[in-house]
Amino acid sequence: MEELAGEAGITVRTLRFYRERKLIPPPRREGRIAWYDDDHLARLRTIAALLERGHTLSGIAELAEAFEHGRDVGELLGLGAPTEETPVRLSPEELADAFAGQATPENFAAALDLGYLATDGTDLIHISRRLLDTSAALVREGIPLADVLAAARRIREHADALAELFTDLALKQGHSTDDLQRLRPLAKSVVEAELSMAMDRRLGQLRGE
Repeated sequence: MEELAGEAGITVRTLRFYRERKLIPPPRREGRIAWYDDDHLARLRTIAALLERGHTLSGIAELAEAFEHGRDVGELLGLGAPTEETPVRLSPEELADAFAGQATPENFAAALDLGYLATDGTDLIHISRRLLDTSAALVREGIPLADVLAAARRIREHADALAELFTDLALKQGHSTDDLQRLRPLAKSVVEAELSMAMDRRLGQLRGE
C-alpha cells in the first residue's frame, strides 16, 4: 500500500479512504500480503485527473461503479446517445494503439468528461466512429491528443451555439421537432460550407494574401 501511494503521489491515509469508498478495486491477496498492480495505479491517476477537472468524489464513485458493472458512463454524465453517429466498441489495448501511446489517464479522464467514451463491461465504447478516426488521424499528424481533446471542448461550445441558433430559427417559424430532424441536413450543409470558406480565409491570412 505504501509503494502504491508513493507511485500515485498520495498519502496512505488517502489511499485507504479511496478503498473504503470503493474508488479502487481490492488488491490481490496472498496470505497476509496485499498486491497492487498497474491497474490500481492507473485508476488512482484517473481519479486525480477527474478531481482536477472539478469532479466530486461522489461522482467519481459513480464512474468507478460503472467500470465495475458495465454501466454507461455517458448516461451517468447526462449525455444522450447520438442519432447519426456510429458508436465503436474497442478494448483498452485497441484504444491505446489508436492513439500511439497517448491514451494516458489524464486524456482518458478528459474523453470521459466530454462523453466521447463510455463503458460496457471490460470494453470501451467511443461515441462516434468519425470522431475516433479523425482524432487518431490528428494524433498521427503530430498533434498531441491532449490538444485535440482541448480543441474538442471548444468546438463543442461553438457547435451547441450553432445548433441552438438553427433550432431557434426554425421553431420561430412554427416548425416542429419532427421538422427539425428533417431539416438538419440543411443546417449541416450551411455549417460545412461556412467552415470551408473560413478555412480558406484563414489560410489566406497565414500566407499574407
